[in-house]
Amino acid sequence: MPSVEDLWERLVRAALHRDRIGNDAYGRHGGIAANVPSSLTNNRDIDSILRAADEIQDEDATISRILCEHAYSLAQNLDPNSEGRGVLQFKTGLMSVIKQKLAKRDGGGIDRSQDIARLREFYKLYREKNRVDKMQEEEMLLRESGTFSGNLGELERKTVKRKRVFATLKVLGTVLEQLSKEVSSEDADRLIPDELKRMIKSDAAMTEDLVSYNIIPLDAPTIGNVITSFGEVQAAISAVKYFRGLPKLPDNFPIPASRNADIFDFLHYVFGFQKDNVSNQREHVVHLLANGQSRLGIPEVPEPKLDEAAAQEVFLKSLDNYINWCKYLSIPLVWSKLPDVSTERKLLFLSLYFLIWGEAANIRFLPECLCYIFHHMGMELNEILRQQVAQPAKSCASEAGISFLDQVICPLYDVIAAEAGNNDNGRAPHSAWRNYDDFNEYFWSIPCFQELSWPWRTGSSFLIKPPKRSKNFLKSGKSKRQGKTSFVEHRTFLHLYHSFHRLWIFLFMMFQGLAIIAFNDGNLDSKTLREALSLAPTYFVMKFVQSVLDILMLYGAYATTRPAAVSRIFIKFLWFSTASVVMSFLYVKALQERDRSIAGSLLLRVYVIAIAIYAGIMFFMSVLMRIPACHSITNSCNSWTLVHFLKWMNQERYYVGRGLYEKTTSYMKYMFFWFIVLGAKFAFAYFLQIRPLVKPTRVIVDITDLRYSWHDFVSKNNHNALTIASIWAPVICIYLLDLQIFYTLVSAVWGFLLGARDRIGEIRSLDAVHKLFESFPEAFIKRLDVPSGRNSYHSSGQVPEMVKADATRFSPFWNEIIRNLREEDYITSLEMELLQMPKNSGVIPMVQWPLFLLASKIILAKDIAAENRESQDELWDRICKDDYMKYAVIEFYHSFKLILTSILDDEGKMWVERICKDINESITRKSINDDFRLSMLSLVIQKVTALMGILKGTETPELVNGAIKAVQDLYDVVRIDVLSINMSKNYDTWNLLQKARTEGRLFSKLKWPRDPELRSQVKRLYSLLTIKDSAANIPRNLEARRRLEFFTNSLFMDMPQTKPVRAMLSFSVFTPYYSETVLYSMPELLKKNEDGISTLFYLQKIYPDEWKNFLARIGRDENAHESELNDNPNDILELRFWASYRGQTLARTVRGMMYYRKAIMLQAYLERTTAGDMEAALSNNEANDTQGFELSPEARAQADLKFTYVVTCQIYGKQKEDQKPEAADIALLMQRNEALRVAFIDEVETMKDGIVQTEFYSKLVKADINGKDKEIYSVKLPGNPKLGEGKPENQNHAVIFTRGNAMQTIDMNQDNYFEEALKMRNLLEEFYRNHGLRPPTILGVREHVFTGSVSSLASFMSNQETSFVTLGQRILANPLKVRMHYGHPDVFDRVFHITRGGISKASRVINISEDIYAGFNSTLRQGNITHHEYIQVGKGRDVGLNQIALFEGKVAGGNGEQVLSRDVYRLGQLLDFYRMMSFYFTTVGYYFCTMLTVLTVYIFLYGKTYLALSGVGEDIKDRASVTKNTALTAALNTQFLFQIGVFTAVPMILGFILEQGFLRAVVSFVTMQFQLSTVFFTFSLGTRTHYFGRTILHGGAKYHATGRGFVVRHIKFSENYRLYARSHFVKGMEVALLLVVYLAYGNDDDGALSYILLTVSSWFMVISWLYAPYIFNPSGFEWQKAVEDFRDWTNWLLYRGGIGVKGEESWEAWWDEELIHIRTFGSRLMETILSLRFFIFQYGIVYKLNVQDKDTSLTVYGLSWLVLLGLLILFKVFTFSQKISVNFQLLLRFIQGITFLLALAGVAAAVALTDLTIGDIFSCILAFIPTGWGILSIAVAWKPFVKKTGLWKSIRSMARLYDAGMGILIFIPIAFFSWFPFVSTFQTRLMFNQAFSRGLEISLILAGNNPNTGL
Repeated sequence: MPSVEDLWERLVRAALHRDRIGNDAYGRHGGIAANVPSSLTNNRDIDSILRAADEIQDEDATISRILCEHAYSLAQNLDPNSEGRGVLQFKTGLMSVIKQKLAKRDGGGIDRSQDIARLREFYKLYREKNRVDKMQEEEMLLRESGTFSGNLGELERKTVKRKRVFATLKVLGTVLEQLSKEVSSEDADRLIPDELKRMIKSDAAMTEDLVSYNIIPLDAPTIGNVITSFGEVQAAISAVKYFRGLPKLPDNFPIPASRNADIFDFLHYVFGFQKDNVSNQREHVVHLLANGQSRLGIPEVPEPKLDEAAAQEVFLKSLDNYINWCKYLSIPLVWSKLPDVSTERKLLFLSLYFLIWGEAANIRFLPECLCYIFHHMGMELNEILRQQVAQPAKSCASEAGISFLDQVICPLYDVIAAEAGNNDNGRAPHSAWRNYDDFNEYFWSIPCFQELSWPWRTGSSFLIKPPKRSKNFLKSGKSKRQGKTSFVEHRTFLHLYHSFHRLWIFLFMMFQGLAIIAFNDGNLDSKTLREALSLAPTYFVMKFVQSVLDILMLYGAYATTRPAAVSRIFIKFLWFSTASVVMSFLYVKALQERDRSIAGSLLLRVYVIAIAIYAGIMFFMSVLMRIPACHSITNSCNSWTLVHFLKWMNQERYYVGRGLYEKTTSYMKYMFFWFIVLGAKFAFAYFLQIRPLVKPTRVIVDITDLRYSWHDFVSKNNHNALTIASIWAPVICIYLLDLQIFYTLVSAVWGFLLGARDRIGEIRSLDAVHKLFESFPEAFIKRLDVPSGRNSYHSSGQVPEMVKADATRFSPFWNEIIRNLREEDYITSLEMELLQMPKNSGVIPMVQWPLFLLASKIILAKDIAAENRESQDELWDRICKDDYMKYAVIEFYHSFKLILTSILDDEGKMWVERICKDINESITRKSINDDFRLSMLSLVIQKVTALMGILKGTETPELVNGAIKAVQDLYDVVRIDVLSINMSKNYDTWNLLQKARTEGRLFSKLKWPRDPELRSQVKRLYSLLTIKDSAANIPRNLEARRRLEFFTNSLFMDMPQTKPVRAMLSFSVFTPYYSETVLYSMPELLKKNEDGISTLFYLQKIYPDEWKNFLARIGRDENAHESELNDNPNDILELRFWASYRGQTLARTVRGMMYYRKAIMLQAYLERTTAGDMEAALSNNEANDTQGFELSPEARAQADLKFTYVVTCQIYGKQKEDQKPEAADIALLMQRNEALRVAFIDEVETMKDGIVQTEFYSKLVKADINGKDKEIYSVKLPGNPKLGEGKPENQNHAVIFTRGNAMQTIDMNQDNYFEEALKMRNLLEEFYRNHGLRPPTILGVREHVFTGSVSSLASFMSNQETSFVTLGQRILANPLKVRMHYGHPDVFDRVFHITRGGISKASRVINISEDIYAGFNSTLRQGNITHHEYIQVGKGRDVGLNQIALFEGKVAGGNGEQVLSRDVYRLGQLLDFYRMMSFYFTTVGYYFCTMLTVLTVYIFLYGKTYLALSGVGEDIKDRASVTKNTALTAALNTQFLFQIGVFTAVPMILGFILEQGFLRAVVSFVTMQFQLSTVFFTFSLGTRTHYFGRTILHGGAKYHATGRGFVVRHIKFSENYRLYARSHFVKGMEVALLLVVYLAYGNDDDGALSYILLTVSSWFMVISWLYAPYIFNPSGFEWQKAVEDFRDWTNWLLYRGGIGVKGEESWEAWWDEELIHIRTFGSRLMETILSLRFFIFQYGIVYKLNVQDKDTSLTVYGLSWLVLLGLLILFKVFTFSQKISVNFQLLLRFIQGITFLLALAGVAAAVALTDLTIGDIFSCILAFIPTGWGILSIAVAWKPFVKKTGLWKSIRSMARLYDAGMGILIFIPIAFFSWFPFVSTFQTRLMFNQAFSRGLEISLILAGNNPNTGL
């Protein structure tokens, strides 16, 4: 048996030989170099040394051994005790490699004294072998030859080889130098002569890898990257160099030999910034300056200088927030007067700011804190410049050295981290800890300067860490630390009123006013006017409530809030409390003088005057502060004390939220919009809600003899108040929510009209593409290409030439689009050939259109000509009716002429020219019918086709002879059969030709077509003649059609004129990633589910055409099985990518986003003729030849300068250490995409004072020449960056690595398309377009949901999402001006946002919907958010009901948290009234109205239950006409339509009509109804209501990982039950119970029809909530699965669980998880209050029992509680299960049996001896079930106290019983329908109708009979 040592040695030997299983992404083995642990902080050197050892292992094992030993010694020095994670294993493995593989290779020992000599000799040999001296020269010769574009592959190969060789030489030289230090200096000089030292130094200087670079190689010379040859880059680099005013750096300060010192080196020395941060920001600033310079269009000069305008623009934009902050606080800037500041000084301050920002880590979320730091460090910098002595800044210096991170950032980070630790993982109240906003807003006031000072006063209360939060609130001690700042996020629904009080005051006052008019029968007399004056007290009381809330909501932040703000709150409180009392008093007194007129009442006159004065002042202030045109007047009067005081009282002044107004035209637009909405809403409210209830209300109030069947407490002696409330309550609810409905309807129509104006949907079919294709080139050139020379054609009247020039420019772009569709497998190779467009750069004097337009046109034209008996003009008119037939005929003529004249000799050319002249003359004479026998054209075409078929082949003697014969046959046919002209006119010519033909020498010297252009014409003409089928349906793939239709449609939409690539704005794409699927592995693709279905099989069936196209692309037969691909690793890899590109994977996202780079490269490559670069000498034909454009160094450099893609893979370092497949897949993506950058957080263990500590680094890597990760930057962080929500923290750590003026945020389930990427530079120009008062800061982009075809659910979700991201956001951006950032793929003004807190907020829980806060922040900071629909990005959505529910739960919970946030409060307070309403109804208001819709059902049913149980319903029915009242009907109908999604569907339908056409829209909508979309929307209503309401009441909002896979599996009953029991099933059962009670005890004189009409919406809600999860569950009604589900559910229900058991395994564990959100006293109290409603059932029903007769005393109710108590005792007896002994168990069972018999006997006796009936028994069950649930709900709310009483086990048993009963009730119908096989078939059809309509085998997928047995 082998020893452990032997096994280990075998393993490491295998590692060295690359025989390990762990390959790199290309299938290559990583060797031991791939396993250097991150805890070796200097592992860059170790890693590169081991890679070099791997490289030269086969050349010289001894040298490899020397390198490995040196790497080992480095590791030993770094961690002598091997205490870092993974270090011991690494060193052991490395030592085994050294000993076993290398040292004993030749069986001898190791003579280490010879190592230096061997290394020296190998260095020389390696240089000679690789011809290092010649290598560079050859590459430069090839590059400078001017013809390398035709041989770009060779150039790329040489460049890669040079990089690899120099990288190895660098390692050899470094190790050689370090080994020489271990010997004496004499030996070192002897072993390494000076000549070799110079050689090593020279080689190292030529190594690009000396210093890793990201985009611009600033610290290393470069040959391969031409980016530094650009004038703008050179100007930017020169601008940041050391300037005269800077103090000299110390001589020992290290500066790379490859460059001179610059301002970054100076700042590095003075403030102690990290080296990699300095390198990163150096490139960042140079990049910004270079792109700013490039937009100015400055001509190229030998020594370019940075233009002052470029520096000024970048400086002002980057420091704009700092300048505004200083103005707000009235403090001086760090510079004096801006005009006096030199460009060098501006760049110095700019660099300082970005260095601070780049190292600030989590402090970047505190933009004004960064301003504070910059302000003081700028002051320090000014002092150092004044003294002219370079010295470390005091603020960053300590005894340990100088470090900005340690001295400035860490103190702040530590206190933020401590506060974040107190949030108890999101469970603590928001008021208990300070979030990022609290810290940042501290810097909005001057006291921060005295409190914090500079350097930091660490003893200040702001920087004191909070004590650990005690879970026992009684033990919470006092702390000196700072509290909340200016706002406290208390958890209460009152925030809705607090934030939007103007809306609620408006609605309540309008309701009051309309009610007054209605109760006065519509008469506007003095009585009505007097009553209308009651609106004033209402207003003041509601404002008083608002002022009280101001005081309450600020509790917890008084200490840190500015005294002026606190004073304002209390002044408002005193004012409105006084005003409400005075105005109410005056009005009451005035009412007492009813007998006097208004003019005669003194009090009333005083009252009216007071109202008029106050209203006048408020109107004046509203005009000044809310009307945009008056803002300039207000600002100029701001110095007036009264105006300033009134403004201050009217609106709190924050640093953010100032100037939230739009220009007057925008204001008028959205004001008009809301006038329409409000007019419709109040007309509906008055005529259909309020007025119809006036008469019944009067009757009920006047009734004094209503008979109550129970003991009434409230209503009887108070004008039947509860009866009136039960009638009015649902109507009032609808009144409050129907504004959302009218907003939806009006916005849908308005958005539809806007879309039509913007020409959306004009091209919606292939037929439209065909008809309009002629206009595409011109539209493309006008919008997407740089105009070059078009006007010259236009002015000279050369229209045909201009059309052809447009087609020539358009064709390479169009062909690349088509080529990408083929690479994506959406089209076949034949379709690609038909869709591609000729270059149109040849001599043919017309535009050659794609073949799919001309297919079969020649055949049709021939038939028309052959049948023609009319004149030439009529024949031509018939042909010209089809433009493309005309083009085909003309092209045939010119192409055939060109080909024949190119291949024939002189006599042959003579014949061609003679024929062409005769044709032209006949056409001129209009005698074509007479001169030619057109009926014989078929023969001519036949011969021409034969000739072209021969010529398109490769030249051989046989084919040449065949071609000659074919031409001769053609000559004979034309001469004998076709021509009927008089040949005597050209007798000599024809005689000469005939003589040559007779002698056999005519056409004998045929020149075979070798020119590529001519060969392409031959092939095209052959295709034109042979394609007989119509190409009207090409492409066949629906996705390819959709993309081409959208792209071509967008060419006619309004978009900015594009700029040349060199002048375009630069941008980054930014994708956060955690641990989602990167690339499907083969095991994942082949893994079968419980039905035997694999993911790959599913994809093959869903995308059958794309699967065949894929097989054809990789050279396989289209019927090949995937198992046949195993023989080729490349094919397997391609298969993995094919599958991944059809899922929601990172690979799909990366491919899509890299299209931006590809598009920029193509655009730059095709612009090179006008750019004046080194490739400008190409011919016109070559200018449009795009072959190899991706390898053009200039095009690649331009793309790198303009586009950066950073994927921030948060745990990539951990994944690499754990050797997760995701890490290998990410590495593969980097290797396939050279411009891809991956940022991640690396955790490194270090030793400090003998303690292992974890350090965190933010790292950026790229793929290097060896296919490994190459570290570019590594910036140390102050600690763990994840203090808040994970995604924004992940974005924040990596945002420092992004570049450019703009940044597009992309989620990892998105996609992009090449044709859309071509429009990106147009979109970026929107930043400079007029979009209102302010330039845009976020550009909204349209999304296409690509997951809509999977199932009906996916379709519902897709349609709903598409409606919002198109029509919805269109109207939000214009005219409403309240579009926010709803996630991806918006494009941010990058500099604006990174200097204002970033692109999202990260505070725990409150910012769980992190994306939308970017929109809030942008708006509050005077940004402008627009929306653009001429460009689209793909988006994946959830496709299964559970996934959708989790996603909607997350969004609804996030909206619940938004209600509490300061951002929503400030927007609600500071936006003008109309924008505030727009904002409310499109954010939190939508979810509140959704919840109100459900509450309306509850209120209506509880009202009906009250009327039924109290007995008054029957009594008032006839007297008050309540049941058939118009208001009630309108309310119920409105609620029902909202519930089933009709109002949601209106925008969807209009969107369908706009983009698909009316007929297709109707079909789509009807199909959705048949697929039960109304059930889905009703179910979603419950989801949103539950999570929104629970979040506001209890908290608990969290990110739900929905999973983004393909959902075709059956979901078990227990899984659905766990997910929906509390959100839907309990609520559904409650509504069902209410309906049953109403049916049993409500007045039923009108019969079943009346009941059905009244309750149909409620029953529909019940069915939807209870059964939607099973209706939309694949195979949900299959009998076998139903049986298995029931067994699984009962096992789960009865399993008691224990410690560590999850909710998926045990009911008890799940139940505990469901109660976790009830934690605070407020939560327990609210839960208790809400649970009291369940007791109304017992109270009402017991008085309806026959046994109680007519007794309405409380005694009856008390006796019912005794009965319930008895039942609870019985329940306890039957559930008692204490295990003591066998005898006890026997006794217990005996007692239980006796008890059961006694209970039965008691019930029987009661029925026999009293008035108790069997019906009463069922009524008691109906009464006690809700009472028991109420008791249970209250008990779980007070769980800690119940546990102390010892009753918790009984409560749990009771809860289990309820869940068991509810589950059984739900399961019975499912089991019943599962008996019938047709139900399952119907359900499958219902769920997968889209797939069926495409003829797919969904039934196979769901059959469960394992059809894919071959997998």
